[in-house]
Amino acid sequence: MRIRSVLYGVTLLGAVCTPLSFAVAQTAPTCGQTGTCPQIKSDNTAYGTTAAEFLLLPPTARGAALGGSFAALTTDLSAVYYNPAGLSQMDRPGVMASTMNYVADTRYAFGAVGFPFGGGAHAVGISVSNFGFSNQPVYTVEDPNGASGQVYSVSETAIALSLSQQFSDRFSAGISGKFISDQLGNVSGSAFALDFGTSFHATIGGRPIRASFVIQNLGTTLSHSGIGLDAQVIRTSSDTLPQEPASATLKTKDWSLPIMFRVGIAYDLFQTSAGRFSLMGEFTQPNNTNPGFNFGGEYAVGLGSSGFSLAGRAGMTYWPDENTKADTSAATGAGFASGLTNQMVRWSAGGGLHYGRAGSFGFGVDYAYRSMGLLGGVNMFTLELNW
Repeated sequence: MRIRSVLYGVTLLGAVCTPLSFAVAQTAPTCGQTGTCPQIKSDNTAYGTTAAEFLLLPPTARGAALGGSFAALTTDLSAVYYNPAGLSQMDRPGVMASTMNYVADTRYAFGAVGFPFGGGAHAVGISVSNFGFSNQPVYTVEDPNGASGQVYSVSETAIALSLSQQFSDRFSAGISGKFISDQLGNVSGSAFALDFGTSFHATIGGRPIRASFVIQNLGTTLSHSGIGLDAQVIRTSSDTLPQEPASATLKTKDWSLPIMFRVGIAYDLFQTSAGRFSLMGEFTQPNNTNPGFNFGGEYAVGLGSSGFSLAGRAGMTYWPDENTKADTSAATGAGFASGLTNQMVRWSAGGGLHYGRAGSFGFGVDYAYRSMGLLGGVNMFTLELNW
């Protein structure tokens, strides 16, 4: 009797499972005769998930001309951005200011002041950077031509305080704290972030070599609020009585900051009393795109005993997310540079004139040109004074 019950149970289970297995077989994907299903490739790169992208713009013409591969070489006020560890290698106080007309009629500006103290073992710096545009017409669905005369502006600002210290004759470290403000028309947001950098400097073959590790923009998320998010919701009802619109406030997403990890190295291929030639490279890992790298070279030569020196620079930047494929003829007709589509390598170049004598003031003027692919190119100028 027990064996017969088991047989009846197996038969019933088979009767139930057969149509279920048939249904599964009907809905399961076809994997071919080999039984191996094709793997669907997925890309988890966090494109478009960060805000305050202006934090990644190069603030000085020298760094821009070198393709951004400047973290290991910087020993002046530009260190407040590229690597705060280099700030303590300043030999005297100074101020620096830069300006750049960016793409689509936007503008970027940067200013910094720094002071070494403690016999040159420590340094402090303050910097301000701003990106944006102003007085642009407001276009809406109801007013696609902007005939209302309303305008809006965008202003993104970062204020940073940097501290740096020399721990030995070969190693220094630094940290920067930033307050970030994002003003988008009638909506604004704010965030806080930290930069941390280290600098190792030694000699190989009697010539300087420098290495750096930097983390940028590690901080809070950026959320927005303001009257621009206020809205009126039209309520519908089956009643015959009219319904007044309800006031509501749109809730925005919290945006991450563009975090960047940078590992760089710089080496003087030759150095004499008259001049030097330095090569540098840098690996970058952002949190909103794929890894990239930069290369640069700088040749600086003194003009006799006049106190003046000249520098020539060139750089290359690899943009891993530049995969635009566009018709070059259409791009030229739209005012873009021809023949620059789908190129992941961008070139930059520039130079500078500097003056300085021991015990007196000094100044410098630098220029850089950066290729922006389909968007053309941008020019940048930097002025530096020290005493």
